Amino acid sequence: MINKVRHRVLNLSLGDAELRLLRVFASVVQHGGFSAAQSALGMTQATISTHMRHLEERLGLRLCSRGRGGFELTDEGRLVYDAALELFGSLEKFQSRIGEAQGELTGNLSFGTVDAMITNRDLDLQGALAAFHRAAPRVHLEIDVAAPQVLHQGLLNGAYQIVLMPSVGSVTPHFRTQAAFSEVQKLYCAEGHALFAVPDADLTDDHLAAQPFAGRTYMLNETICGVSFTWAAATPHMEGTLLLLLSGAYIGFLPDHYADEWVRTGRLRVLAPERMVFEDMFHIAYPRNKPSRAAETLAQTITESVRKPH
Repeated sequence: MINKVRHRVLNLSLGDAELRLLRVFASVVQHGGFSAAQSALGMTQATISTHMRHLEERLGLRLCSRGRGGFELTDEGRLVYDAALELFGSLEKFQSRIGEAQGELTGNLSFGTVDAMITNRDLDLQGALAAFHRAAPRVHLEIDVAAPQVLHQGLLNGAYQIVLMPSVGSVTPHFRTQAAFSEVQKLYCAEGHALFAVPDADLTDDHLAAQPFAGRTYMLNETICGVSFTWAAATPHMEGTLLLLLSGAYIGFLPDHYADEWVRTGRLRVLAPERMVFEDMFHIAYPRNKPSRAAETLAQTITESVRKPH
């Protein structure tokens, strides 16, 4: 089957139209379906469906199925997706090297990061992006906000050329990385929760462990700050955690900079801040192969945007 798919791909005439169809297909796969890809592509489901049909007709292969069971790639579809990512990576490297030969940075740069970066007091990411644009105005920058496990997979399959993400378990050893900054995480509950008015002195580990806990989908259900929490919900995003906390039903950890505004307005309360606190180390990560000059330039502007402690 691999040889069959390879033969069909090699015999596909690759013009702008075919590359566009392949990019639509890759976006559908990365977002997990037609409807989920609508916003990213700026297309209706009907238009996406038409593009997919045209690609399948050109290749003579059935790439995916969708129905009550949801979106699912065929075996041929998985092979074409992997080949498409390799193709996009090769094109981006070609554009980048031509630009470098001409003395300027050009091409596309795909950058992924987690959410809740804009409130981070230790990182001026928007300033880093401005500095990158000044240094590389002809580079087309694509930014995606995604969960750490999505960023991890994206580095593996070529969807991202550079990411900014927390170190989770064995994530960072798979890539070339450089430390950027650490983020303070504290435990919170919302107004209306049973612990909201309980003094910190009365918050024993058993007391905290008995509460429904909102965890992270990319973290193992292990002891945190010495407490074996009762996981009752999970989300990969800080906004998702905040929503769960504001429901009044859960306790959970948030970056302190992201929670500050809600604490100031009285909607959230920090629980036992002297002991329920830990730091997430963030890294800039690349795939194993040598990063492009554009990726290195963005990494430099991000590193320079980290605010030094006073």
